[in-house]
Amino acid sequence: MTAVVRAAQRARPSIVNIRGQKTVGSQQASNGQVEAPRRVNGMGTGVVLDDRGYIVTNHHVIDGVARINVTLADGSQHRARIVSHDPRTDLAMIKIDADQRRLPVIDIGTSSDLMPGEPVIAVGNAYGYEHTVTRGIISALHRTVQVSDSQNYYDLIQTDASINPGNSGGPLLNIDGEMIGINVAVRVGAQGIGFALPVDKVMQVAADLMSIKRLDQNWHGVEVRSAEETVGELVVESVVPGSPAADAGLRRGDIIRYIEDQQVQRALDLERALLGSPAGREVNLEVMRQEETLQLSFTLAALPDRSRSVVPENRIWRTVGFRLQEVSGSQIDTNQSRYRGGLLVTGVRPQSPASEQGIKEGDILVGMHIWETISAENVSYVLNHRNRADFEPLKFYIVRGGQTLYGHIRIAPLQASRSGSP
Repeated sequence: MTAVVRAAQRARPSIVNIRGQKTVGSQQASNGQVEAPRRVNGMGTGVVLDDRGYIVTNHHVIDGVARINVTLADGSQHRARIVSHDPRTDLAMIKIDADQRRLPVIDIGTSSDLMPGEPVIAVGNAYGYEHTVTRGIISALHRTVQVSDSQNYYDLIQTDASINPGNSGGPLLNIDGEMIGINVAVRVGAQGIGFALPVDKVMQVAADLMSIKRLDQNWHGVEVRSAEETVGELVVESVVPGSPAADAGLRRGDIIRYIEDQQVQRALDLERALLGSPAGREVNLEVMRQEETLQLSFTLAALPDRSRSVVPENRIWRTVGFRLQEVSGSQIDTNQSRYRGGLLVTGVRPQSPASEQGIKEGDILVGMHIWETISAENVSYVLNHRNRADFEPLKFYIVRGGQTLYGHIRIAPLQASRSGSP
C-alpha cells in the first residue's frame, strides 16, 4: 500500500458529497416585482469537523441551494441545514442529523510549515464522481486570486493536483492524510493550476461559524490563538472584563489544555467542547500558567443583551416598510422543509421599499442577503451590519403559496422622527 493510498483511506470516512438544487436568478420583470427563480443541480464536497454532524464546505457550494443533500462515505444520505456562513472567506457550516451516530472527524494538519514541492492529495466530488482522488504537489503559497467582482481569495495554496467542478469544499491532504486546506477554485482554461484555502485560516473561521456566541447565544469571554512556536497549544490572547472567563481567573498568556476531559489545541476545539451546553453549566478547565498547572472553572452565561444588536420594530417599519411576526418551520406552507422558521409579514407600508418590491401581507420572509430570518433579531443583524452598504441592494427570499420567491431591496435611509426616537 502506497503512502497516497494510506492518506486517502485515512481521510475518506470524513469526506462527504453535497448535492442540491441551486437557485439562480432569472430576469426580473420590468416593474421590479419578485418572480420565481430557476433551479439547477449543484454539487460540491464537505468535510466533517464535529462528530455530531457539523460539516464545513464552501459558501458558494450551498449559496442559494433550496435543499441540501449529503451523502456520507458509507453511502447513507441525509438532509442538511445551513448553520452559519461567511461569504467573505467562502466558508459555510452545515449540519446533518445522522441518526444518533457519531461521525468520523477529519484529522487536521497545519498550513504553517508547508513548502513548495511538498506532495498533496485532493479528494472530492469531481464532476459528480464521488470520492475522486488526485495527487500533485504544492506549486506555490500565498496566492491572491480574484474569481469575480465580489469574490477575492487571499493567501491561497496553489497546487497542480487536479481540482475540478464538484471538488469545492473538499480537503487538500498532506501525505499523512491530514487536511491542510479546503479546495476552492481552479484557473479556468489552464491545466494543473488549482487553489485551496490554508487549513489554519479555515480553522479560525470555523471556530467563529461554530461559536457558542453565534449558535447558542452564550458566551465565555475569552479570545484564544494557537501558539505559532508550538503547534497544539491554545493560548489566551485576551479576556473580557466581567466575563465568565474573567470570573474564572483566566489571564492573558494562559495555555488552555483541557475543557472537562477534552484536550483542546485550537479555537475550534474550545467552541466544540462548549457547543450545545446550556447557560448556567459549570465548565472545568485545566490551564498552564508559567509552567504551573491550574484547575479553574467558570459558569457559562447567556450572551448579554448589549451584544444582540436589537433594532426596534418601528425602525424596521420605517426603513423597510413591513411588520413581522415569528412563525415556526411547521407553519411555512412549502415542500422545502429545510426552513426552521420565518417571519410572517403582517403589514406593508405603502410606497415603502417592501411595497415597491411586491412584498405582501401573508408572505413569509425566510432570508435576507445570505442570512436566514427566523427572528426579528436576524433582521436587526442585517440592518446593523457594518458592511451593509457593500451588499445592497439586499437579496431577500420569501415563501408565498408554497413557492420560494426572491427579489432585491434597497433599505431606506433612517430619518429622525420628530420625537427623536430611533
